[in-house]
Parts: sequence; structure tokens; C-alpha cells
Amino acid sequence: MKRNILVELLTFWKNWHFRLLIDLTAKMKFCLPWRSMGASVIARRRDEEIEMTRMAVQFELEDLNMRPDPEPLLTEMLHEAAYRENTVGLHRFCPAENIGKMDREVLHSYLRNYYTPDRMVLAGVGVEHAQLVECARKYLLGTCPAWGAGAPVHVDRSVAQYTGGIVKLERDMSNVSLGPTPFPELTHIMIGLESCSFLEGDFIPFAVLNMMMGGGGSFSAGGPGKGMFTRLYLNVLNRHHWMYNATSYHHSYEDTGLLCIHASADPRQVREMVEIITREFVLMAGTVDVVELERAKTQLMSMLMMNLEARPVIFEDVGRQVLATRSRKLPHELCTLIRNVKPEDIKRVASKMLRGKPAVAALGDLSELPAYEHVQTALASRDGRLPRAYRLFR
Repeated sequence: MKRNILVELLTFWKNWHFRLLIDLTAKMKFCLPWRSMGASVIARRRDEEIEMTRMAVQFELEDLNMRPDPEPLLTEMLHEAAYRENTVGLHRFCPAENIGKMDREVLHSYLRNYYTPDRMVLAGVGVEHAQLVECARKYLLGTCPAWGAGAPVHVDRSVAQYTGGIVKLERDMSNVSLGPTPFPELTHIMIGLESCSFLEGDFIPFAVLNMMMGGGGSFSAGGPGKGMFTRLYLNVLNRHHWMYNATSYHHSYEDTGLLCIHASADPRQVREMVEIITREFVLMAGTVDVVELERAKTQLMSMLMMNLEARPVIFEDVGRQVLATRSRKLPHELCTLIRNVKPEDIKRVASKMLRGKPAVAALGDLSELPAYEHVQTALASRDGRLPRAYRLFR
């Protein structure tokens, strides 16, 4: 399992046309004719539909490059740097030059290779298991989809290879405001290190570490519970008024993972910003206060339980866990694993992570960006400081 999972959600009253809606979903999914309530509908991909989709993709790419929030683009760049030309490092967004190459044959080839029963999970919430199995057997088994029932030919089963590296995109960020209010010119940096996959035992300690780092923007609307006592707020945003953002993210996949920090500041203070972030990475392997650890674990459990109050989230959680691990851990099991995380677990996983090469993504005015080798040296040092830079001319 890599970065993309397709989730289809169908919500309906439990005692209202359950079989009819399962039949509708199956036939729409497989592009087959179906008849319901006296109306005959045929779901087929026409050339004009593909052309409209091409236009939508083109619009989304333009929007991605114009939006003030660069986090999706930076995340894409960081994966490209961390996994150079393999698996999760490949482009998740369609390159503009490939949009015109997408046609019916390409789509059918993709569906034939990846839309196979062994890669699908039928999940249901609020329905009896036996009833769901009965409908699945009746409406999904023995159905031949529009793209054919041949065996998959070109299925990529590569294992992610972490490489580390840097990806830079020099861009004028002085005029990204979408309205009359000016938006400050910022340079965005994202630094990441390899963590672990969600199948490993260290996944929970990394999740707690990510919650302990926390962070966010320099302005946060709303009431309490915004993570104001996390390390990136206390050590970075509260102490350095010129920092606009410092946020920790954890991306975990079937065979690898990535813990990263996204920071934003004025282009003239990029070097200082990078040093602050490398220092926070090094401090992860230092002393862990019991109070901050308990706060992070409580916040993680609270977020988990709050999200699972919504049935669509439960449905997606069931499907993703079964697809990834062939089983599902219940909320109380996950909470037990979170409670069992100790300070030495945080120190151990952080120390292991710091032994790897960093991945760096940089966007904006990069004239003050330190060299990649200097970032690597800072992460390997005891205090996280960059090597001193000497200049003959300023």
C-alpha cells in the first residue's frame, strides 16, 4: 500500500432498499447497465467525459501552484527528495505533459491491473455481517467489469527505498494573496527523516512523538485544545516572533515512513529558521519530560476517540486497517498501546531516526538556504547547530 487508497462511501437508511443500493453501487462501479425505479441508466465513459476530466485535472494543477498554502506541494517535493525516483517518491499529482495522454485504454489498463478482488475491501457500519456477505455474493461475485476480467499484467510491487536528498523550487512568493489584503513573502522549508511503517511496533511511539512536537501557525483561531503546549509552540513559535509556521507531520506507509517538520519565515531568516528546526530534531532524542509525554498521549487518544464518533470515519478506519493488515485493532486496543509508550521509547525511536540522511524540500526565495551537507551535519551534531558560514563579501 503506497500513498493512494480509493474510498467509496454509500450512506443510507438501514431498512430502506439495502439490496437495491448495493446493486446500484456494484453496477456503477463496474460500468454496467442497471435499471431502477422505472428508469434505465447506462454508466459509460465517453470521450467528452474524459476531456472534461482532463480540464479538471489541469485546473487543479494550476490551483496547486497558485494557492497561498504550499503544504500539499511541499509534501510532494519532500517525498520526491526522500525516495528518489521510486515508489512513494514518484509524482502523486499528474504532470501537465501527461494529461493529454490519458484516454480510455490507459484508464482500462490501470483498472484491470489494480481494481482486482485481492486489493478490495467491502466494509459496512451499522449493518449485520451476514446480510452484508449475502449481498456481496449476490451482486459482486461473478461480475465482469467493463475493462475485462484478464489477469493483471503490470502491477508494481516495489519496496520503498529511502534515499534522502533535497528538492528546491525557486519561486516568487511575494504576490500569492488571493484578495486585497497583502500576504507576507515567505520561504517554506520542510525537513524530514525516515521513521517506520504502520506495520512495525514503533509506529505508535512515532505517533506519540509527532503529537508531542505538534505545532501549527503563528495564529490559531478557536478555543483550547489547539496544541499550544507542544514543543514547536513552546520552543519555536512562542520564542521567535518572525516564524509564521512550524508544524510536525508523520506519513506512514506499508514499508516506510517519514517524520517531517514544515516551517515558514521571511526569506532573510531562512538560515536561522533551518537551524531552529534541526535543533528541535536533535532534542527529540534528548530528555523527555513525563508531563509533556502524558499530555501528548492523552491528546492522541482524545483525537482518536473523537474521530471515531462519526460513522463515516469508522467505516474508513475498518476498510483501511483490513486492507493494510488483514485485521482491525479496536479503539481500546490502540489506547492501550498508546498508554504503554514510555520516555525511553521516544528517545530510542528518535535516536534511530537521526542516524539516517535527511530529506529537504524548499520553496520560495532560497538565497539564504544552507547547503544540504550543512543540514546533514547539524542533524548529526549534539546541539543541532549549522556549521558557521564565512563570507568574504556581503
